[in-house]
Amino acid sequence: MFIQTEPTPNPNVLKFLPGRDVAPEGPIEFRSIDEATASALAETLFQLEGVEGVFYGSDHISVTRVAQGPEWVQMKAPILAAIMDHFVSGEPLMRGTAGSADGHAGGGDDSEIVVEIKALLDSRIRPAVAQDGGDILFDAFDEASGVLSLRMRGACAGCPSSSATLKAGVEQMMRHYVPEVTRVEQVL
Repeated sequence: MFIQTEPTPNPNVLKFLPGRDVAPEGPIEFRSIDEATASALAETLFQLEGVEGVFYGSDHISVTRVAQGPEWVQMKAPILAAIMDHFVSGEPLMRGTAGSADGHAGGGDDSEIVVEIKALLDSRIRPAVAQDGGDILFDAFDEASGVLSLRMRGACAGCPSSSATLKAGVEQMMRHYVPEVTRVEQVL
């Protein structure tokens, strides 16, 4: 098994591509060892020195390192070994039924505007953000003020360029296609 690695715009996140589906049902993020108990692979990765976050995309695993921790040079080999061991074992990615549905907050009673926002996120924005090892999710839309709140995950969470991505890319596109959106904000 050959696993490729790719840098991301976030210097503290490295993208690992095992050459097979990782989370085809939707992205899954783990921000702590406690959350990682839902996945044997995530739990193993969190046990490695310097790992601060794990994100499963459709075809990749993004690993976040502690900013002041070990460098990627020291971390890469143990991470590659853990990923390879997991996929060779044939063990499922997730234990039980934990996982992600559509990746968005809110329920089935969304307004027309929210449905339009989510569709634009899913069709145009999330695929582009996934290329960088992350994800962007709908959190809320205030129809009175036009403020759209989004949540960044994976390589995008804590990325130095995430503010620019939100303002220059996402906000412009949203305002163009959904005129009711006046501003986009990141929810932490």
